[in-house]
Amino acid sequence: MKSPQFSAPSAELDARVTRFGLRIAAGLTESSAALPHDVTERLRFAREQALARAAQARAARATKLATSPASAGVVHMGSTLALSGGPRGGADNGLWAKLVSALPLLLLLGGLLLMQHSRYNQQIAAAAEVDTALLSDNLPPSAFSDPGFAEFLRDGEE
Repeated sequence: MKSPQFSAPSAELDARVTRFGLRIAAGLTESSAALPHDVTERLRFAREQALARAAQARAARATKLATSPASAGVVHMGSTLALSGGPRGGADNGLWAKLVSALPLLLLLGGLLLMQHSRYNQQIAAAAEVDTALLSDNLPPSAFSDPGFAEFLRDGEE
């Protein structure tokens, strides 16, 4: 359900567009009286042809949609493109679109978690390697408190 704050601006916009169209039509009607007869006849003929073509296009689109209502695809409607619904008229289209659009985000999140897990395992393996080397070596206990020994361990890791 739409909130009133979104429907009011669109109604106001529709009213403005309608008023603008009426003003343009009135101006054209006033100016058409001053046109020569041959120009008005050509305009009338062009208008009749345009209306006939529009009626044919609407009829063709209606028969095309009536013959295949269950097929999903892209339908050309005037100057815009719209997605037609699937077998159930597109009722679930919003849910599937949300799921499909969330899929790249989930894959990215999974990849980041996998990278973090891999780095954590590498740190554990490096610490285990240092601990194994220290425990298997014959060092006096005073060597562990020596500041130079800590530097030696840091250099050994690099």
